[in-house]
Amino acid sequence: MTTNDFYALSPLLAVGAAALAVMIGISVKRSMTATAGLTVAGLFVSFAMLFPAASIAPRIVTPLLVIDGYALFYMGLVLAGTLTVVLLSLEYLRDRGAHPEEYYILLLLAAFGSMTLVASRHFGSLFLGLEILSVSLYGLIAYVRGNEKGIEAGIKYLVLAAVSAAFLVFGMALVYTATGSLEFSRIGAGATPTDPLFLAGAAMIIVGMGFKLAVVPFHLWTPDVYEGAPAPVTAFIATVSKGAVFALLLRLAGPFHILDHPTLFTVFSVIAVGSIFAGNLLALSQGNIKRILAYSSIAHLGYLLVAFLAGGVKGATAATYYLSAYFVTTLGAFGVISLRSGRDREREYIHDYRGLAWRRPWLAGVFTAMLLSLAGIPLTAGFIGKFYAISAGVGSSLWFQVVSVAIGSAIGLFYYLRVISVMYAQPERHSGGRQAVARAISFGGGMILALLTLGLILLGVWPSPLIGLITRAVSGMN
Repeated sequence: MTTNDFYALSPLLAVGAAALAVMIGISVKRSMTATAGLTVAGLFVSFAMLFPAASIAPRIVTPLLVIDGYALFYMGLVLAGTLTVVLLSLEYLRDRGAHPEEYYILLLLAAFGSMTLVASRHFGSLFLGLEILSVSLYGLIAYVRGNEKGIEAGIKYLVLAAVSAAFLVFGMALVYTATGSLEFSRIGAGATPTDPLFLAGAAMIIVGMGFKLAVVPFHLWTPDVYEGAPAPVTAFIATVSKGAVFALLLRLAGPFHILDHPTLFTVFSVIAVGSIFAGNLLALSQGNIKRILAYSSIAHLGYLLVAFLAGGVKGATAATYYLSAYFVTTLGAFGVISLRSGRDREREYIHDYRGLAWRRPWLAGVFTAMLLSLAGIPLTAGFIGKFYAISAGVGSSLWFQVVSVAIGSAIGLFYYLRVISVMYAQPERHSGGRQAVARAISFGGGMILALLTLGLILLGVWPSPLIGLITRAVSGMN
């Protein structure tokens, strides 16, 4: 490896070094504040190293990784999402668990696995990145030992992730048999779209990735894991974890001829439409906000897949912008839940938010903005993201998929407005004691929510700078 190779890998190396530094720091002295400080510093250093890496991109570093504008953009998105989760976790973990320091090691390792995924150009790095991410999530989901739902969620995720990994590895083996290579670019050159082995391998890989994305019919784990996991961890799963896998799917689209092969195209179309309707319809009857957001995330992955199916630079740009807006919105929504959760339990039920606008109007305003963005209301990032997704679909004549997006969005508006209406209803007189135990929002937590809300509005009224950045990144995808 050359010096430039190390410069290209510096964002990844910085996150790995941060995890090691946190581990050594814990062995010297346990301090949640110091551990969180080291984690934040490591993430900032990694983010800063994106700029020298960009100066020499694109660069192929061994057959495993490619550092191009596309990978660097998604690495920045992963780092920003992880940093937000770290800051939200400070408030959440303060009163939970005897030793919360190891939590930050797992979070850094999960970020490392996600960054490896977005830079992968080989099945070897794909599998290593995915397993680093998954193994870290096992511990994070069940981290709060006193939470029985969390332990159950961790076990469910462990079993189902192991099964999906088996499908993924078997699919890789079949694709290797059909093409003679594990590199994405060589797979594209050696693939025969009508080869039964190639099609069977691609189908198994879709099953493995479908589980990570929580799309229909691989979505059944999602509400239970979202409900059982700590709120900041749920935010990480919903954004960073899924975002990294979706970035990998976009990179795989070319070599696997997904958009050129009628069978694969039909499979993804069915998954997209099924996810839109199943996610939105199942969310209608939920009384738990984390489960509502879980089913909502299934629908949003369906919207993302419509942009993915549009193909080309326009489709990839629309999908990436939608994902960026989804990061901001979902982190903000789970941020409200995290910061409102008390020592006894999380504030995750709809009735916990009854009359919130009368007690904490600014917090209700933030949550309202996030829910309206998820619904795709104008002047929010979600509206622009959905507009670009529909535009890409129309440009590729995906009329059935576009109509599904419109119908699904109309259904979703109902359960988002249901939560909003409860927040602005008169509080129940007998609930004062129950609401009083909710933790006071710290200055730091308030600043995080304020920045996320500002980003949501900024992306909704002035999207052109980010659109330009994304277009340049996806145009140079290797």
